[in-house]
Amino acid sequence: MRNKKSIKIIKWSSIVLIILGFLIIHFFIPRLISEIRNPVVTLIKRNKNVGFDVSSTNASKFNQKEFYFNSFDSLKLSARLTYSSLDSAKATVILLHGIRSNKDHFKNLSNFLAENGFNSVALDSRAHGKSEGSFCSFGVNEKKDIKTLIDYLSTHENLSHFGIWGQSLGGAIGLQAMGYDKRIEFGIIESAFSDFKSIVNDYFDLHVGFSYAPFSNYLVNRTGKIAEFDPNDASPIEYCKNINQPILIVHGNEDERINIKYARANFSKIPNLKKEFIEIDSANHSNVWKVGSDAYFERVLEFLNENKSLSN
Repeated sequence: MRNKKSIKIIKWSSIVLIILGFLIIHFFIPRLISEIRNPVVTLIKRNKNVGFDVSSTNASKFNQKEFYFNSFDSLKLSARLTYSSLDSAKATVILLHGIRSNKDHFKNLSNFLAENGFNSVALDSRAHGKSEGSFCSFGVNEKKDIKTLIDYLSTHENLSHFGIWGQSLGGAIGLQAMGYDKRIEFGIIESAFSDFKSIVNDYFDLHVGFSYAPFSNYLVNRTGKIAEFDPNDASPIEYCKNINQPILIVHGNEDERINIKYARANFSKIPNLKKEFIEIDSANHSNVWKVGSDAYFERVLEFLNENKSLSN
């Protein structure tokens, strides 16, 4: 009698666990992928800023303004414009941060650009920093936000010569934006993935120790349903085929989060001859700027000056 009762308890417990597991997989885990302000993610993960030290709270010595503009789908997005030290800026560089970071990551980079004659606009991507929104769409909606930002800057700031500098997720957004809006005249793309589904599968392998593409693809598709975007469109490598602007593709060869093979794949699809691949030896995902050091920034500055304009 006791054995039958124990078997019954085990049976129903197993059924409950299976149902609970399915509900977690179907409803909860996909939200962890794209819901930026999810409290569980906030507790277990902290984004590490890379490159310049942004811990200083000192005010910039350069002229700055923070502003909001409305996205194509009526979200209020936050950005900071830092003006060039020159009377006429060489260009305006849009700065795009990585996932779960924000525009403050670029405080010192904005100063670097200003003292070398460039305006910069550091953007809080949707659902990040002071910008509204709940979900990241990995470039699907964000590339349209960049278009709207350029519209705003053209109309309200009378700016007309734009470049883009993106890191990680920001780099992936930058590639999609460059293929989407030809007003972006040059780009610096660091540590970007080439396809959303592939990188989610890789992240499972990195953090869980195994990966199974049908399972990760299921989660990606559920993420798209919840966040209301097409995950198949989150494919920087497809937008690379439309990039004819000068571009630097940059990646560390010890990056475990986003393998350098994705940077090489993106680079190979860009038809423009004015492209350069920079491999940062011994750099991982988080320290490209630090390892690349002065030599890297000298090359970037050279690239920026090659594509400058005094029309602003």
